[in-house]
Amino acid sequence: MPKTSFFYEYKKGCLDMEITAKMVKELREKTGAGMMDCKKTLKETNGDLEKAIDLLREKGLASAAKKAGRIASEGLVDSYIHGGRIGVLIEVNTETDFVAKNDEFKGFVRDMAMQVAAANPKYVTREDVPADEVDRERKVLKEQALNEGKPEHIVEKMVEGRLEKYFEEIVLLDQKFIKDPDVNVGTILNNLIAKIGENIKIRRFVRYEVGEGLEKREEDFAEEVAKQMGGN
Repeated sequence: MPKTSFFYEYKKGCLDMEITAKMVKELREKTGAGMMDCKKTLKETNGDLEKAIDLLREKGLASAAKKAGRIASEGLVDSYIHGGRIGVLIEVNTETDFVAKNDEFKGFVRDMAMQVAAANPKYVTREDVPADEVDRERKVLKEQALNEGKPEHIVEKMVEGRLEKYFEEIVLLDQKFIKDPDVNVGTILNNLIAKIGENIKIRRFVRYEVGEGLEKREEDFAEEVAKQMGGN
């Protein structure tokens, strides 16, 4: 067993590592990687700090995080139109115009535009989600868990787990990458940063969908139902 300052607890005969905020903070300080990447990596390595550091380095997350503070004011604005019904504009920044002209970077920007079109995120990062929106979602999830008859002492853990799913739906960097659902968008971004060697940031996007927010006319709905049923 590795020598760490972490503590172990036995549960159902198995050794479970409790990943604490202190552990995540220590790993972040040593690598500069994001909080969620640190937490996930500590779970993967069963709380072994040194293995977690190595794994983050292998994934390129540590080196990517060190570049996060650099100014990225160059980049591209790209567009993607899907079937004439969904349109996306996205801005992705990098440090130099040289990288902005790189084919791999251009491909990444196009992939991100397609990601927004397909997965319809509302925010780029978790930090962009308003605190009151998160609090409201947390309250709803808590009530759902209580209404399901779950014991009070496990409700909070359930809420946090479901909140993770919520972020995966609305936050671009947390979403599963449409071309490879085994990884999220944040990982794809960090891998590109590590490979290119410059800070890259998805700054903003806007997504339009035909008819979004409008009520359908009753006759249109009736006509669609008739067509589905084979009517004229």
